[in-house]
Amino acid sequence: MLSERLNGLKFMKTGITSFHVARVAQVSQSAVSRTFTPGASVSVGTRRKVMEAARMLGYRPNAHARSLITKRSRIIGVVLSYLDNLFYPIALQRLAEHLQRDGYHVLLFINENPNADNLVNQLLGYHVDGIVIASATLSSGLAKQCAESGIPVVLFNRVMARGSEGAVSSVRGDNLQGGCAVAEFLVNSGHERIAYIAGSQESSTNLEREKGFREALEAKGSRVWAFGVGNYAPAEAASAARTMFSRPRERPDAVFVASDHMAFAVMDTLRFELGLRIPHDVSVVGFDDVPQASWPSYALTTVAQPLERMVSETVGLLRSYLRDDSLQPAQEVVLPGELKIRSSTRAPTGVLHRRTDRKSSTKTQTR
Repeated sequence: MLSERLNGLKFMKTGITSFHVARVAQVSQSAVSRTFTPGASVSVGTRRKVMEAARMLGYRPNAHARSLITKRSRIIGVVLSYLDNLFYPIALQRLAEHLQRDGYHVLLFINENPNADNLVNQLLGYHVDGIVIASATLSSGLAKQCAESGIPVVLFNRVMARGSEGAVSSVRGDNLQGGCAVAEFLVNSGHERIAYIAGSQESSTNLEREKGFREALEAKGSRVWAFGVGNYAPAEAASAARTMFSRPRERPDAVFVASDHMAFAVMDTLRFELGLRIPHDVSVVGFDDVPQASWPSYALTTVAQPLERMVSETVGLLRSYLRDDSLQPAQEVVLPGELKIRSSTRAPTGVLHRRTDRKSSTKTQTR
């Protein structure tokens, strides 16, 4: 009986180790280690005995001690900037859930500016096993330093400039085709004065969305009627909307906003400050498809990011790099989104959802 084998250990109030658990459960110490290692192979019977012994002894595995032995902290550092952007808290939750199922934990750093170099330097001091950077940028010099330290870095919803030294892997939705799909939809819906409110003009997401949008408009014989910059901030997006809609005779009849987060502020400004009807006076399109986009108060037409696949691919890349310590080429994963048409826009009869690309693509570049 387990209770009988506890008699010799009753005097111990602290210092219970895996050795004591193994002794009480009558299994090897390695069996105890495997029981508390996510993904390790251990029989149902052994697991039951070990867990019961651990419960009775009050044993908790020492993660720090294990990391010294395995040289793995099982911690993934995550760097975020625009946390007020509704897309990223959801992405963070999904990412943490996936990593925790694999036995990893998230160490979160909130960055106050778009450049993540300072925080990544701090993360390296925590001996993290890998780093995910979302809504922030990373210099090529620090990317090279991470590679030389054997720490995989994955950019989430971002991409480094082509040809950057020390390039890292990236996973993102197809922003280029998303912008293209919005332009084609608005032109096909009969809009002639189509405006664009950009996010941060230095971010890769905005650059790609704007490029696809402008090129598709030109291909349709149209152009950007009015332009503003919101910097992914609702207040700045609202200000840009006030400016571009200040002249009634020249106001746009449609506006594409580079994120849902900004689009909500634009819609509120158009309706409640300027007295415009959506979509009768102006159509509004966003990007991301956060949950609030489907709320009846907004019913926002938007490009849905393939969030679940983006998270799955990010975790998959980390898992692959952590299994194989050898230097691997950087991966560039681009996934198709979907244009979800709701009542914030006028639409041609019979138009429902449209994918923004025919299939996903994975490109590989040399690190």
